[in-house]
Amino acid sequence: MDVVSALRTFLRVAQTKSFSAAAIDLDLTQPAVSRQVSALEAHLKTRLLHRTTSALALTAEGEQMLPMALRVMEAVEALREACGADGTTVSGRVRLSLPAPLGLFIGDRLASLLESHPALTVELILREEPSDLVADAIDLEVRLGPVGDSSLTCRRIGWTTAYLVASPDYLERRGIPQAPQDIPGHACICYSRAGDGRSWSFREGADEVVLRIEPRLVASNSMATHRAALAGAGLAVLSHILVEPDIEAGRLVKLMPDFPPTRLPINVVYPSRRNIPLRVTTVLDFLVQAVRDDVSMASSAPLSSGSAFTNKGVGSLSTL
Repeated sequence: MDVVSALRTFLRVAQTKSFSAAAIDLDLTQPAVSRQVSALEAHLKTRLLHRTTSALALTAEGEQMLPMALRVMEAVEALREACGADGTTVSGRVRLSLPAPLGLFIGDRLASLLESHPALTVELILREEPSDLVADAIDLEVRLGPVGDSSLTCRRIGWTTAYLVASPDYLERRGIPQAPQDIPGHACICYSRAGDGRSWSFREGADEVVLRIEPRLVASNSMATHRAALAGAGLAVLSHILVEPDIEAGRLVKLMPDFPPTRLPINVVYPSRRNIPLRVTTVLDFLVQAVRDDVSMASSAPLSSGSAFTNKGVGSLSTL
């Protein structure tokens, strides 16, 4: 039995939770996939999967096997790459999970990486909440804020920058908030990340002001929040990646420059620092450099109110 092939097949079945889906991904027939998994179970003398006519689930032994199988496949991949073209050929697929704004930011810059490495494929997964890296076959994931899972390798690569914004039309109707205490009188549009869509945090000098709000609209996707703000639905706290072009063009107004939203660390996490394939380290290095090249993400230092875009459009509304 080819144990490596069987492990690869088992991993894909566990990740897709389907023999047929794994067969499509691996370019095999469904019976061939089933035979490989059965042969692996016989070789290990344990059942890895519970099979019924309507469902597929890992056994306790299968759950335990999953991260070990992944490490074996990473080692095999690293060996294959080290033995080919003096170890310098970057090839294969990298699954990279990011929050939507950063996904757009990286997507705009990927052409140069792909041109430099013709055999490399990058799959961008725009996801607002943390993934199960092993079960979802994620090579790299960007997470905002503290990372609570100590089993993952975590590398801080930058800091978020967000603005409180609203459309000129909304501000004409409702007035301009000058400080956090003015916000409860406004319609708020909240981007809910990991279940928290009802508090905003701002900096006041060295202090942090946490404001509990009652949003009129909660969205689980930042781009939906962005579109609602453009349409005049209310105030929103959004990434500079999404709103700087709109601030520059006057479609949105940057508010309360003396009370900027609290900055969060940008972390990239991955299952293990050992035996990382060349394709993954190549994408990781590209991601780190792209973030560091952006002045709004490169440093943890507070940004001055004039360091990005000024409050274009506020002057015409200041008499409200």
